[in-house]
This record gives sequence, C-alpha cells and structure tokens, in this order.
Amino acid sequence: MNLNSLIKTLPENVTPADRELVTRAYQFAEEAHEGQKRASGEAYVQHCLAVASILVELGAPIPVVVAGLLHDTVEDTPITLVQLTRDFGTEVAKLVDGVTKLTQLPRVSRTNGKGKDERTSKGELAKETLRKTFLAMGDDVRIVVIKLADRLHNMRTLSHLPAEKRTRIAQETLEIFAPLANRLGIWQVKWELEDLSFRYVYPDKYKEIAASVADRRVDREGELKRIWGGVQEVLREAGIEAEVSGRPKHLYSIYRKMERKGVPFEMVLDIRGVRIVVQNESECYLALGVIHSHWKPVPGTFDDYIATPKDNFYQSLHTAVIFDDGKTLEVQIRTPEMHENAEFGIAAHWRYKEGRRRNDAFEQRINWLRRLMEWRQDIDDATDFVDAMKSDVFDDRVFVFTPRGDIIDLPSGSTPIDFAYHIHTDIGHRCRGAKVNGKLVTLDFKLQTGDSVEILTAKRGGPSRDWLNPSLEMVKSQRGRGKIRQWFKRQDREQNISHGRLLLDRELRRMGMDDVSFERAAREMEFSQTDDLLAAIGCGDIQLGKIVARMVEQDEAAAELVQPMLPPAVEKSVSTEEVSILGLSGLLTNLARCCKPVPGDPITGYITRGRGATIHRNDCPNVLRIKDKERLVQVSWGQPHQTYPVSVRIRAYDRDGLMRDVSTLVANEGINMSSIHVSTKNSLANFDLVMGITDLSQLSRVLNRLEALPNVLEARRLRPG
Repeated sequence: MNLNSLIKTLPENVTPADRELVTRAYQFAEEAHEGQKRASGEAYVQHCLAVASILVELGAPIPVVVAGLLHDTVEDTPITLVQLTRDFGTEVAKLVDGVTKLTQLPRVSRTNGKGKDERTSKGELAKETLRKTFLAMGDDVRIVVIKLADRLHNMRTLSHLPAEKRTRIAQETLEIFAPLANRLGIWQVKWELEDLSFRYVYPDKYKEIAASVADRRVDREGELKRIWGGVQEVLREAGIEAEVSGRPKHLYSIYRKMERKGVPFEMVLDIRGVRIVVQNESECYLALGVIHSHWKPVPGTFDDYIATPKDNFYQSLHTAVIFDDGKTLEVQIRTPEMHENAEFGIAAHWRYKEGRRRNDAFEQRINWLRRLMEWRQDIDDATDFVDAMKSDVFDDRVFVFTPRGDIIDLPSGSTPIDFAYHIHTDIGHRCRGAKVNGKLVTLDFKLQTGDSVEILTAKRGGPSRDWLNPSLEMVKSQRGRGKIRQWFKRQDREQNISHGRLLLDRELRRMGMDDVSFERAAREMEFSQTDDLLAAIGCGDIQLGKIVARMVEQDEAAAELVQPMLPPAVEKSVSTEEVSILGLSGLLTNLARCCKPVPGDPITGYITRGRGATIHRNDCPNVLRIKDKERLVQVSWGQPHQTYPVSVRIRAYDRDGLMRDVSTLVANEGINMSSIHVSTKNSLANFDLVMGITDLSQLSRVLNRLEALPNVLEARRLRPG
C-alpha cells in the first residue's frame, strides 16, 4: 500500500484541504518512523497506512484518519504532542495521545514487607497495559475505534512474531478486543479479529474447520444461490423489492456453535441463512409475513430486535423456517440503515450525513463506555480491572427500569445491590431492601429484563461484609464489588483487623479446621504479618474460601498421614479412582464413618486385614491412638464421582417454617439429606444434619447460605469424635 492508494479510497466529498492534510500526515509519519522496521521486515510506515485504510473503510472522519496515520509517532519516535498540536491541531493531538500505549511499568499490588513488587509476570504486565489502554480510551470513543484498527492490522501480520508471543496476543484479542468490537457493534472487525485469533489460539481446530469449509465451498455456494433466488422470487411476487444475500459463516463462529451444541461440523454447516434487506421498517414486517406464509416457521425461533434492539443497538427481525428441501433456513430481515448499524456499529454514524437524531443515537450508543469509566479510579489492580471489563462489559446484559422509567443496563445475574451501586455509590452503601415490580424482594434477587426496581435505603450506614461473600451471590458486578471493597478499605485498619479475625475464626471453625493457626494462614497466603492478612480479609480483598483451599492444598501435598484400623461396619466402600494410594494400585478403599472425610480434607490410609485401606481425616481421634504405624500409607484425593456424608449442626432461634426453609435450601443446592435431628430448648433450636457433599467448596457454599437464613445463628461442620 502507498499514499496514492489511501487517497483514492477517501470519499468523494472529502475537500482538497482535507486530502492535503492526509498527505501531510503521511509524510510526517514517514519521516518520524524513518529507519524503523516491522517484524515482517517492511517499513513501519506501512502499518500506519494500513491502520488509516481500515479507518477509511469504517467511514471515519478525516481527523480520525489522520490520527490513525500518526498514532505511534509519540510512543515510538522523538515526536512530542506539542509538535502534533502545532502541525495538526488539538483534536488530532488528543486522539493520538489517547491511543498511545503507556509505558509498561508493573504496579505494586502487594509488597513482601521490603517494598519490593511481587507481581512481575508477563501476564500481569500485559493486564496492566490493557488496563491503562482502556482508561486512556474512556474519554473519546474514537480512540477505541483507532485502537481496534491498530489491533486488527497487528493481527493480520501476527505470523511474523515468535510463537509464544503470537498465542498471547491472539488470546488477548479473543478475550478483550473482539468482544469490545462486538459491544460497539462493529461486526466486520469482530468477525475478522475472532477468526485471526482462532488461527493461533486453537491452530488444530482452525485447520480442521478451514479445510472442511474449503472442501464444501463450491457445492454450498450453488445451493445457497438457489435458495436466495427462491426467497427473492417469493418476495417479488408479493410486491416487495428486497436484496437477498447469504450470511457468511465465520470459522470461529462455526467452532463456537460446535462446542456449545456438541454437534459435528456437518450439522452446523447444514444450517443455512439468508439476509433480507428491504426499504423501510414496515416492509420488514410485511416480508416476515410473506416468509411465514410461504414456509413453515420453526417454533420458538422468532426474535424482534427492531422493537427491542440488542444492547449494542443491533436491529433486525430473526426467524427460521423449514425450506423446500425440508432443512432449516435462518432468516434475518432489516433495512439498509439497520444493516449499516449491524456491520459498522458505533462507526455507522460516520457513514451518514450528521443530523440531530443521528448524534443523539450516537451519544446513547457510547453511553455505556462513559458510565464504565466513571468508576475507573476505584480499580487499581490490573487483574481486577480486566476481569471487570470481561464481566461488566462483555457478559450478557439485563435492562431494568428505575421508578421514573429510565433504563439501566446491568450484567446478567445482577441483584438490587448492583442496581443501587449503578445509580449512586451512596445509595448502594445505604441499601437495605428493594421492591421489584412493586413487590418486596430479598437483596440476592436476580433481576430480569423489564423489571422495575426501587431501592429502600437507611439514613446512614454502610455495606455488609456478607455482600462480598461469593457463595451468597449478592453482588454480581465488579463495579459494585469494587465500591464495597473501597468502603471497607477506608475504615480504620484496626477495625478491619478485628473483623478479619472474627471472619477467619468463624470460617475455620465452620469447616472443622479449628487447629489451624492464624500465623499459618498468613504464611500460606504469603503475608509477612498476620495482621496484614486479617486486614485484607476485613476489607474484602481476600476471600475466605481461597484461604481454606490453599491450606487444604498444602496439607494434601505435605501432610504426614496417620490412620487407624476400624471394624467393617463403620466403613463405606469408595472407588479407587476417588482416592489415590502412593505406591499401590487397585487396592480396595473404604471411607471411615467415624470422621466422614470428604474431598479436600487432609486424609491418610490404614492397610486393614483383608479389606484394603480405610480412609480417615488426619484429625480423627482414632488416628491419634493408632500404634501400628507400619500400616499407615500416604493417600490423596482423586476425582470425585459421588457424594460423601458430612455432619452439620445449625443453631437458630426457633420460628415457624424454619425446618421448611432449611430443607428447601439444601434441596435447591442439589444435596441429599440422609438424616435430620432437631432439638429445642428455651426457643433455641439445634438441627443436626447428615448431608451428601461432593467437596469442600460445596460444603462452604451451603454453610454460608444456611447462615443467611432468618434466625440462624450458626451453621458449622461437626468435628469427628
């Protein structure tokens, strides 16, 4: 590519002055990057030309095209923003400044007590760069589009980089930049980024699907042309002039559909699709009626995205019918403007003459990005920020209403607490209840699209630490969780230490790990001081489940295992796949009923006479009394394939319906209760349950949810003996 080919692609209505500006920008970039080469060996200015060309294809205005030519001058050359402002104006300079990659410096997320940064991996640096890039893009959505064009050309030339770097960049593109293009509605860029990434992240699958598509291309093209012609003829006979074309099947979308539905390539390719473009919205519905009257509709496949656009403002009618050959035909119906929006998304407004309605739509389209950046200062850690981008921006969405009728866009699975923090931080902190569609609901209620939400607040107060408990699923959005963590971080350190001490002590007791010291927990979590760990727990920076899991993991790796011999009557047979015995294979194993070990517990084995090995928890009282040490064997958990009996005690103030609520909660978790015993004294009830548990994470989750029930004081695992 050269300057002349770029100039020729500019729209006819571009003025001579603007053409001269593009020429000047190219010459400036060529001189600035003189002597610089790409990994492919070509002159660096070729990358600048390619980025500008992509922006022209998207219909970008001249200042954006010029910024595309100059986007790397400040980062990679001695050129300064002052020079760019002088030669090309403030607008272009701001765009270049926004898209410039910031220096890759690691952030200190936690020190080792000597002020040294512990987070230095390439992955962390990459996430930090992404974090800074997204923050830089937040001020002007045009920067996002320039960045996508930059990434697209880098992906097109990725083959010239080392294999490890190719895979990392492709994975990053698949996880961040392709979903970002989709969120902006720029499907042309989305599809190409996905297919290019697919090639490097899953090379074998890519080659397999690409070869299969190539083998069937000629036959398939002939089949599709016959279908298009048949659909167009039916519409013409009904007096509707329409443009009928196929919907290209992209390799990554084929792969995703194969994985999602668990079907072979042939079944995915057998689903044909046509796109019908008519003159106006009313003709969309007329065409739909004609299609449905001529071919039998497939039940449950109709979606009206014209009346209710997708969250990226995509509009079309979707349906599926049984075509003449008895196979399914998917149909999309839209207007030319809807088609432009579908293909070019947020860039589509550049492709029309700007009017007030178009500008309003554009502002609405980018509103979500501005809202996201409103709370960017709350997330300092790069990993948390990238996770927030994935969950709060790229996940499925729900659309709910405020009492005044304003639409609020939230991640799927959001609760009233998420809604409250979206409205205002202070409302989130003071949230104490909610009404959905006029009815009182619990704070963990899952909002659905179309719900009307009203938040009930206290005059003062702050969030509950339980809101950060992942087992309770009370806060979905990273935005909400970040606000809550920030609130607790601002509290007095001694208060956080005190709360952390109470939380960790309660969790260890509930999980039957009373013998674990806080000092050991701090060592396992790589904190130099116990109080630092407790403060991190108190402000919500570390989840209790991670601490328990880390200690269990260390126990399994290094514990000295000791076990007793027990009578056959107290043992339960278990598959050899579920318990691994060091140095032995095929030996029958039995779980001891005295201590009821479950996957995740530190365990040991005892070789019995004629019954294989008996498996016990390390802290089982019988273990401590065993004298025949030679029969002890080291064992570890394999892959669980069944449930294990665990004894749990619930202490609660008695009330009507408490037994029902406990039983319902346990059943909803998919857990069976083999026994239940209830005793009551002075209005205090004790429930002793034996439940079938698969592993410690499930046990922790159900204990958390039991404790959240009204009147429940404590739910904990009973210690053996």
